[in-house]
Amino acid sequence: MERRQFLLAGVAATATPLIAGLAPRIAAAQDYPTEKGRPAQNTEYRYYTREEILSAGSDFLGVTVEALGGALEKIFADYGDHPTAYIAGTEVSGAVGMGLRYGKGNLFMKDIAEPTHMFWGGPSIGFDTGANASRVFTLVYNLREPIFMYRRFPGVEGSAYFIGGLGITYQRAEGIVLAPIRAGVGFRLGASVGYMSFSKKRRVIPL
Repeated sequence: MERRQFLLAGVAATATPLIAGLAPRIAAAQDYPTEKGRPAQNTEYRYYTREEILSAGSDFLGVTVEALGGALEKIFADYGDHPTAYIAGTEVSGAVGMGLRYGKGNLFMKDIAEPTHMFWGGPSIGFDTGANASRVFTLVYNLREPIFMYRRFPGVEGSAYFIGGLGITYQRAEGIVLAPIRAGVGFRLGASVGYMSFSKKRRVIPL
């Protein structure tokens, strides 16, 4: 009996530090943004700095650092300054009240040497009429791997902004937040309703 109690005590003593060691990993795996407010900054993510985003975004969109800076400050204030990825792409859309949006671009992540090419599309509801073609630079928060992009991202209601000649909207799904910044001739600021759906191949009907 005493030998059995001794063995059980030894097992318990060994298991305690193992369980304690797992606790931080479990907590980190559950570190996702809440539905309201700003997402928590997970130190396990490799993220882009403000300077990296500002440089890449201004070069791609063809705007000044000052013009992009105002838009980025709004996004950083809402979701933090640690985006884990960004998408540089182009899209076309048109609407007379309601229309469709098609896009394609490359997803960049620090842990992946080569960018991931992808397509997206979805319904768009605008405040005016006409078609437009625009460049889109999208900040991505809390993305672990490119495969998690292939889903539908609903728009965050009431999140359409126009700052310094650039349009900003937000989409969110299962902890991942997208913040597209759009610039282009004939840019039409759409209401942030509907969704954007990402895929590996182009879809004729982006729904």
